[in-house]
Amino acid sequence: MKQIFALLSGLIFGFGLIVSGMSDPAKVLNFLDLFGTWDPSLAFVMGGAIAVTAPGFAWLTRRRSRPLFDSAFRLPTRTDLDPRLLTGAAIFGVGWGLGGFCPGPALTALPIAATGTLIFVPFMLGGMWLARNTPDLTPTPKKGAA
Repeated sequence: MKQIFALLSGLIFGFGLIVSGMSDPAKVLNFLDLFGTWDPSLAFVMGGAIAVTAPGFAWLTRRRSRPLFDSAFRLPTRTDLDPRLLTGAAIFGVGWGLGGFCPGPALTALPIAATGTLIFVPFMLGGMWLARNTPDLTPTPKKGAA
């Protein structure tokens, strides 16, 4: 049952990306081009998504001790900004700015076989593999050090 709802959620998310235009890299790049052909329409998409999601999420997390199809809510617990997080965020931002895609819209645009998508998705998957399989090189504090 959990997989069925995950699939259904992914399909709804993908449909929303297509309807909103986020699967079109030209639209995304125009949104990021503040001093050129800026297109503010994706800001309205983001605002609408936040307006719908935030109250529902807040209501659910206060009302329920766990989600319907999992044993616990999976919320972030870390609050620090480490070099690995900042580096990953910078690489993500540069890739998004250059390609006009982030992972969700890239996968949504894959069936149309656009040239940019066919280049972006394999590199995205390679980056995900590297992130998962590269050891964490962040130094750990020594015990007793203040």
